[in-house]
Amino acid sequence: MRKRATWLLGSLAAVLAVSGAGYAVIAQPQRGAGGQEQREAGGLPPATAPVQRGDLSSGLQVEGTLGYAQERKLNAGGPGVLTWVAAEGSAVERDGKLYEVNGRAVRLMYGSTPMYRPLKSGDKGEDVKQLKRNLQALGYGTGLDPEDGVFTAGTATAVKRWQKAHKTAETGEVAKEDIVFASGPQRVRKGDSAVGDEPGPGKPVLTVTGTERIVRFQIDAAKAGAAKPGDPVTVRLPGGATATGRIDSVGGTAAPDDKNGGAGGGGGGGGGDQKAKVEVSVTFDKPAEVNAPDRSPVTVGLTGETRRGVLSVPVNALLALAGGGFGVQVVEDGRAREVQVELGMFGNGRVEVTGGALKEGMQVGIPTL
Repeated sequence: MRKRATWLLGSLAAVLAVSGAGYAVIAQPQRGAGGQEQREAGGLPPATAPVQRGDLSSGLQVEGTLGYAQERKLNAGGPGVLTWVAAEGSAVERDGKLYEVNGRAVRLMYGSTPMYRPLKSGDKGEDVKQLKRNLQALGYGTGLDPEDGVFTAGTATAVKRWQKAHKTAETGEVAKEDIVFASGPQRVRKGDSAVGDEPGPGKPVLTVTGTERIVRFQIDAAKAGAAKPGDPVTVRLPGGATATGRIDSVGGTAAPDDKNGGAGGGGGGGGGDQKAKVEVSVTFDKPAEVNAPDRSPVTVGLTGETRRGVLSVPVNALLALAGGGFGVQVVEDGRAREVQVELGMFGNGRVEVTGGALKEGMQVGIPTL
């Protein structure tokens, strides 16, 4: 007489070896006297659940940290005493003051090339183009052609207008310590030097970020395929609110157990976990609506792979068949029978199953948890 199949214990390794899936947990059944699985009279399972047809996702949830994009340190452009710094948490826009040295303001301009030299008549380059674009945007450079990349007499006139507006010496030249170029508005994360310090050239004054909200997290390198640039995600914020977004980047391998995500981001590792981690960043669809504090812990729901229109059953409905392989117990007309199945993708507590005898709506046995 054939041996009866048994519901699987939580043996993840055994299931994964067959299915290749990554996120399944098999439930342990309740057992009665003599170690037999708990069943109702007549050999029926204690509970049932339907076979469903629909989309199945292999998504998973990871812990991350809310932050801001593009963190960097601003170094002093020249010697002197720090006489003023922008407050932590403040946002600085184009032409706004970041800090002052010896009472002289260092102002923010937009551009990707750093301010690495003084700018004066005759200079050429991308930094000159950036300066001219900013002067135009501020209303001082009417008639300038920023794309020629040349510091012309007209550029010097525009610089003098800008200097006059700020009540500084109208030299028509821009000193290296007058400007910091950044990609856009900057948020002051923290001060690295205090008023009265003498930071000196190359010493950090402020740590700044962009103003766009992002989430950073780490994921096991083995599961990195679940996070692809452009994939949609759902972020659960402090207080229970949710926000939608997309994966912006999947970076290089991070050090194990680095809960700060290298660049200030979030949740991987811990408890001696030495698995290699990959850093991932997420941008929001509506970042202006995300109001939680900086460095708040969040939960990111990754969509992962999706199978369309597949049959699936609860993971804990799986049976380990006596002859090998896996099956489910189909309950019909007050009777139960075992049906062998092939396993597909796991996701959200369910598993994709295929087998000629299975149909949508059938009831399959599950243990009492």
